[in-house]
Amino acid sequence: MALIQTSLIWVAYAVAIILLLAIATIFVFLYQTPRDRAASITTVCIFTTSVLLATVLLMPVDIALVSSTSLSSQGRKKDWATPDAVGSIVKTLEIVYYTLYSLDALLCLLVIPFTYFLYEEYDEDAAETGEQTFGQRVWGAFKYTIAFILFVVLLFLVGFFVPFAKKAKGDDRLDLEFFKHLLSENRGERALSFALGLLMLIGTLLYVLYTGAGLALLPVAMIKSAPSISAPTLAANTASQLETNRERQRQLEGRNEGRDNGLDSRDRRELEALIREERTLIRRERLAAESSGEDRHWLVKTWIKIEAVFRPLKLLGGLILLILALLVFVSMLITGIDKAKNSICGAHCGYILGHINIFQPINWIFVKSSKVFPIDYVLFLLLVLFFFSASVVGIATVGIRFLWLTIFKIRKGHTSPQALLMATVMLNLIVLAINYSIAMIVAPQYATFGPQTFCDRTPRHPGEQPDCSHDKSRIIPCTELSSNPAAKEVCTPSVISTFINRVTINFPFFGVVLFWAQFAFLGIYLIVFVTTLFKTPTLDQEQIDRDLEEEEEEGLLASTGRRFNATWQDITGRGRRDYGTSESN
Repeated sequence: MALIQTSLIWVAYAVAIILLLAIATIFVFLYQTPRDRAASITTVCIFTTSVLLATVLLMPVDIALVSSTSLSSQGRKKDWATPDAVGSIVKTLEIVYYTLYSLDALLCLLVIPFTYFLYEEYDEDAAETGEQTFGQRVWGAFKYTIAFILFVVLLFLVGFFVPFAKKAKGDDRLDLEFFKHLLSENRGERALSFALGLLMLIGTLLYVLYTGAGLALLPVAMIKSAPSISAPTLAANTASQLETNRERQRQLEGRNEGRDNGLDSRDRRELEALIREERTLIRRERLAAESSGEDRHWLVKTWIKIEAVFRPLKLLGGLILLILALLVFVSMLITGIDKAKNSICGAHCGYILGHINIFQPINWIFVKSSKVFPIDYVLFLLLVLFFFSASVVGIATVGIRFLWLTIFKIRKGHTSPQALLMATVMLNLIVLAINYSIAMIVAPQYATFGPQTFCDRTPRHPGEQPDCSHDKSRIIPCTELSSNPAAKEVCTPSVISTFINRVTINFPFFGVVLFWAQFAFLGIYLIVFVTTLFKTPTLDQEQIDRDLEEEEEEGLLASTGRRFNATWQDITGRGRRDYGTSESN
């Protein structure tokens, strides 16, 4: 039974990884520009996106596996969950975590920079004439990547020799077995914890800005996703208007034949206006073709069809996500206040909370749903995906910026290779911050121990588990402050919570910044959410870009058609010509 349950969890994770590979492929092909597509960048982005998705989705697997060792209804370990069996599960999880985190760091700090510089080194003219070889490109990219290699070496050297937090080590309040285990003196673990903490700190800065905005914008993007006109209808109407426009130009040019003075001022102004309108209509025709998936990869075409099919459900999904986002906001705020007020050691250990003192809805939902496996596992999986999707929407909306300057824009079908690589690096770092936020703030008790409980009674015989079958009131949820010897035998913390707590206790500065950054995250969310109540920001990933929308506001590209008809025509791929929408006259 034990082998079946753990195997099912790992099988579900393996299936999820296969699906994630498909999602990553669609994501990359959907956003990259077809004109500048490079095989090396496409491969690196797909692989990196798959790895970071596998990393973020390992958290629910971690909690499910650790929780499977406990019989929560009786507050004891299952018969098969011997210390060796539990240790084997934890060790396997640690190996998977170390592998994924190492891959993330390697891809983020070395592989992606090298790929970026390799692409930048390409000179088309020199390559055609034979003046530039592939070896020269590799050497040129490697020279620039040396700086990143030195940074990685320096990062681990600093972590290897940096001293421990003496205050935390001498704090009597941390004199529990749970915290002693975290105050490790192994220099290898110290270096890894420092590197992880620094990358998590950088990722948190991005998380605050992009995920905070994306959490508010994602539900709105789904609610507002139905276009006012379908791509086929837009293309058909544009072709009709363009034909009418050019016919009118020919008429005016015909008047000019035989005139010595040319067109009069009225006809000249009209002709100039028609030429400007023609340029706009040609541009709109091209964008309509791109939106309908013409001349695109078959994956993009399929994705556009699927989006159109499920578009009517997006409104309901957007409303559900809006409620979920507000619930997450309230839960994070409650946990933040609880930690700031009731943390057992405050800044000395990164505001670790022994147990929840204030009712927290998200944590309560997970604990209650854990009574029926695998409801809690599925819900936690969806929560993690919600945060990740919000990060993608945030990056696509805000763009890649330095202070107030926009460096790159992320748009469907218009994202440059450099922008795609930088966005992938940002998502990599944000994933680390998501792990901290969900495990420590959104659902801290559940993410640490899951539904595990212990029997707060003295066993009848030494070496025997205590019995609470006749007194359910003595069954207590596992917490970090559990000092009962039975808790030590029953309660097994998740591997991800152990990693994060080790970082925040051994390096309190990271813990302090990570904790207070959550309030900045809530502030960004609140500002963007209130803004969307009065005006919905234009999302860069919509079918029509910002420039065309400005022209639409001027009346040139007025919207026609109904939302329902637009959705159906996007599915069928057939549009309806509307010959009465031309505004040339």
